[in-house]
Amino acid sequence: MKANHMCRTIAAVACAVLVAATGALAEDAPTLPPEPPPIVDPSKLTPQEIEKILDRLDDLFRSKSSIARVELTVVKPRRTRTLTMKMWSLGEEKALIVIESPAREKGTATLKVDKNLWNYLPRISRTIRIPPSMMLGSWMGSDFTNDDLVRESSLREDFEPRLLGKSEEPEGWTIELKAKEGVVGLWDKIEYTLSPNARLPLEARYFDRKGRLSRVMTFTDVKQFGKRRIPAKMELIPFDRSGKPEKGRKTVMVYKEIEFDANVPENKFSLSQLERNR
Repeated sequence: MKANHMCRTIAAVACAVLVAATGALAEDAPTLPPEPPPIVDPSKLTPQEIEKILDRLDDLFRSKSSIARVELTVVKPRRTRTLTMKMWSLGEEKALIVIESPAREKGTATLKVDKNLWNYLPRISRTIRIPPSMMLGSWMGSDFTNDDLVRESSLREDFEPRLLGKSEEPEGWTIELKAKEGVVGLWDKIEYTLSPNARLPLEARYFDRKGRLSRVMTFTDVKQFGKRRIPAKMELIPFDRSGKPEKGRKTVMVYKEIEFDANVPENKFSLSQLERNR
């Protein structure tokens, strides 16, 4: 009887510990707001609501500060290379990207402070300033531009939005962003297809200054990072001048980790730190 009583006691204690632990986990887990329902009639969105959507797209991968680990795979007809890198940001003005692998490119870094951009090349121990005209140039030989990586441009400030209507493939609805007069850049317009509730991008189609489709970016693999749900994978396919995908070419970016509102010191974004820490 004593043995049975002891077993029941141990079982009760174990159950109590499990319940307490489960409760603690539930308390520690972030409380997420419910996803809004699909937008049935996008044409009824007000200009203010559309501006909020553009703000959300601008801030999708950034916050007051962030730290992320990212994998970038560049596919070309004769070569595929994969980079792993760590990225820091502070507001909209400061960003730092440091390549961690492969070994031959380890330590190569890109620093953005306000409108200024630098690349640090450890092989020659030299820092090179990137002029504004090169902001839209290729980053590390990929199909992404410098601007794509450090997010200098703003959809809300640089483009005028216009609703195009519902989309069947992918399912959602599409908004056209036309470059404002006087804005210097590669793109005449961008067509964004958004999820049915307008919370996430599904696809972006970029048209050059001559109106030709230049590249298509797809957003997939939605994951929860802290209190945010974001697409963890972006695949960018370049198009040739005839409007067809360039055979055997693409760039894929995958967020492995990202911490929003992280503790990032201000001095992380200085040229002296850039050169000293590499």
